[in-house]
Amino acid sequence: MNRDRFEGGVRHLRGRAKTAVGAVSGDPGRQFDGAIDQAAGAAQHAYGRARDTAQVWRRDGEHLIDEASARGRAIADEAASRGRHYRDRAEHHGRHAARRADENKGATLAIVAAAAFGLGWLLSGDR
Repeated sequence: MNRDRFEGGVRHLRGRAKTAVGAVSGDPGRQFDGAIDQAAGAAQHAYGRARDTAQVWRRDGEHLIDEASARGRAIADEAASRGRHYRDRAEHHGRHAARRADENKGATLAIVAAAAFGLGWLLSGDR
């Protein structure tokens, strides 16, 4: 509860008391002042409630931002971890392919020559 809610409630009660005293004493001026204080107190109390609600929404919004940020960091960390994993696998397979090509130089040369011939034939316009 903030100050506006408290002061608005007190002002509203004072206005009710003034209105009651004015009604009992037959003083319409006091009744009118009491009604004004009642309305002003109710408005101030409503403003205080709106401020409290806005603070709750802000706090909830900050919580959601913190949660989204934490989830984003977790996703980024997971993506980096997977990226390292796939890079390591690609390096391993690349080393393995290079080792096999080095062990089988004749077959590798024949495959590269066939691929170059086929690519040259596909790209030439004289078919």
